[in-house]
Amino acid sequence: MHTPVRYPLMEHFYTLQGEGTHAGKAAYFLRLGGCNVGCVWCDVKESWPLKGWPLYTAEELLRLVQASGAPNVVITGGEPLLYDLTPLTATLGAAGLNLWLETSGAYPLTGQWNWIVLSPKKFKEPVEGIHRQAHELKVVVYHPSDLDWALKHAALVRPECRLFVQPEWSRRHRLEPLLVEFVKAHPQWQLSLQTHKYLGIP
Repeated sequence: MHTPVRYPLMEHFYTLQGEGTHAGKAAYFLRLGGCNVGCVWCDVKESWPLKGWPLYTAEELLRLVQASGAPNVVITGGEPLLYDLTPLTATLGAAGLNLWLETSGAYPLTGQWNWIVLSPKKFKEPVEGIHRQAHELKVVVYHPSDLDWALKHAALVRPECRLFVQPEWSRRHRLEPLLVEFVKAHPQWQLSLQTHKYLGIP
């Protein structure tokens, strides 16, 4: 008998997407536990452990989403690509949900997605080829030198991929003026702000 895949669920909630292309849209977040990318400024470090989270089948996760009435689902982490997301996206997609992935790209892509946000990290480089699969490149800027690094990654994505720079939250006040000037000088980029944090929502 086939044993269904179970996913470690750290937390889940219905809120507004706060960042990037879909900022301001209602979305149900499924945050999978487990990450070994190791960003020093990560604002969800409690998601890093690989074990200890309750395990859910794709069908159980679907029921959580459907109970909310949300039309969009964000699969995030942690690093969700630590797991084979094909069964999960098949189940959620068959129910007519829009599926958005947020990943560092440190592991090969699995699953079928309506929108893929690649947010590469210096601590663990993205795997080869994943840039070409991204719909959105979102670079979190912690230090001014990260802008040169952002341009390096932008050269690897498709021409239609949307480009965002986002200040790391704890340094936003000093970085926002710099990012405004960067976008003015590179108008193919957009500024992303963590609007959910300004609103005080999850």
